[in-house]
Amino acid sequence: MSSQTAGVLQLLALMAALALAYRPLGDYMARVYSSEKHHKPEQWIYKAIGANPTAEMRWPAYLRGVLAFSAVGVLFLYGLQRAQGVLPGSLGFQAIDPDQAFNTAASFVANTNWQSYSGEQAMGHVVQTGGLAVQNFVSAAVGMAVAVALVRGFARSRTGELGNFWADLVRGTVRILLPIAVIGAIVLVACGAIQNFAGIHEVGQFMGGTQQWNGGAVASQEVIKELGTNGGGYFNANSAHPFENPSPFSNLFEIFLILVIPFALTRTFGRMVGSLRQGYAILATMATIWLGFTALMMWTEFAHHGPAFQVAGGAMEGKETRFGVGASAIFSVATTLTSTGAVNSFHSSYTGLGGGIQLLGMQLGEIAPGGVGSGLYGMLIMAIIAVFIAGLMVGRTPEYLGKKIGTREIKFAACYILVTPALVLGFTAAAMALPTPPDSMLNSGAHGFSEVLYAYTSGANNNGSAFAGLNADTQWFNSTIGIAMLLGRFLPMVFVLALAGSLAEQKPVPATAGTLRTDKPLYTGLLIGTILIVTGLTYFPALALGPLAEGLAS
Repeated sequence: MSSQTAGVLQLLALMAALALAYRPLGDYMARVYSSEKHHKPEQWIYKAIGANPTAEMRWPAYLRGVLAFSAVGVLFLYGLQRAQGVLPGSLGFQAIDPDQAFNTAASFVANTNWQSYSGEQAMGHVVQTGGLAVQNFVSAAVGMAVAVALVRGFARSRTGELGNFWADLVRGTVRILLPIAVIGAIVLVACGAIQNFAGIHEVGQFMGGTQQWNGGAVASQEVIKELGTNGGGYFNANSAHPFENPSPFSNLFEIFLILVIPFALTRTFGRMVGSLRQGYAILATMATIWLGFTALMMWTEFAHHGPAFQVAGGAMEGKETRFGVGASAIFSVATTLTSTGAVNSFHSSYTGLGGGIQLLGMQLGEIAPGGVGSGLYGMLIMAIIAVFIAGLMVGRTPEYLGKKIGTREIKFAACYILVTPALVLGFTAAAMALPTPPDSMLNSGAHGFSEVLYAYTSGANNNGSAFAGLNADTQWFNSTIGIAMLLGRFLPMVFVLALAGSLAEQKPVPATAGTLRTDKPLYTGLLIGTILIVTGLTYFPALALGPLAEGLAS
């Protein structure tokens, strides 16, 4: 079987698995977030944190809950890293430096999981399991809670109440993420991923010497890093490491985990707003972009330009032989079109155009299907922009799901789509203009510029994957990428929740003959076009200086 055929078959198997999980998982999540019952373990948690899960919140209170919980998470994780040297199970590792501890705390709380360190050489068991793994769960649950709040804004009327943040946070963690993670961890252990608390030990012979490896609760952290679209690996090689991702089957399973909740949330959205067809329209938009990017990536990496590629069956540099070009390309697109920093190949080694696809996937706003929660609310923001553009074309006040999109709503949506590009382009320009940051670039020219652009694109979009080749463990990059991650995560949430509150206060508008049908293929095409045009106009000059220049020159 050729490598191209193997890649296509794996893609078809992945699509079938996602289709099978779509309806039951989407309906289940809708029931979870609509339920008025509180299970015993949840009641214990509410009592411990002093929260009243039945109290409805308006958007400022909901936002305060999001920010307060996340701020506590940053402080706790920062302190845990700084105290590592005196903690049990530290494996002899010392405290993390202040700038790197800040960067890592911001990264994991912001659901980014950017890592400027090698996990197996820096973090002990307590920090890994008690700090990083915990944030993998709760940061994902925060994103889902904000998405559900926005959905309630569309579904409710004549009220500014969006639900209860603490109830949404706990339910998302206890009823959705934990059960799937337990099952997924068992599957990964069965595939060969390790799960222990072993210390550092020497293994085998390597170029005349021995290698040192430390064990860890890898399978349990691996499953939530993918399921929660987090991405931080236990080992520096991330999902290319055989302890994290042992086989082609585990690789396909991990891609499934990355995509399953973001895609299924479109059905949850349809259920909660009372129109499954609206959910299908959002799903079709996400799926079309994802399939298009996957096909384009596989084409660029399989293209035979030169004898080396012909012998290898494609661009094999930087890719694991146990996965091949096809599975690596699928994984790469899945991780850059979602807020998942996991990688099973070396992104810097992709072809020039392949690297451009990775960058563009993140620059779309990671909405196809995006992160858990963040993908849905990002796509709904773009849906509002699309109906606004359609309204301008016909001179009619735009409406979406029975709510008028007026001046207030479009301002919130516009601010949302401007925040991340401002962070990416601003920090990239500063890094390239100052004398010291470019010293961290391994390469010069277009590829070196792509390294810096990728780093800030990954950080501000809360992706976390690295183009590699860039030494990001410096005070400048640790600090600026950390700031970009926090602002890129929480500033958009401010506008999302403000928009949700504004929508919830409106009374529903009845559909008329002039109302744009947002559940039809025509609207799906308009939405895809809007996404590509807005992104292209924003980022094309930067892409032209980096991956496009490199790809056209090769």
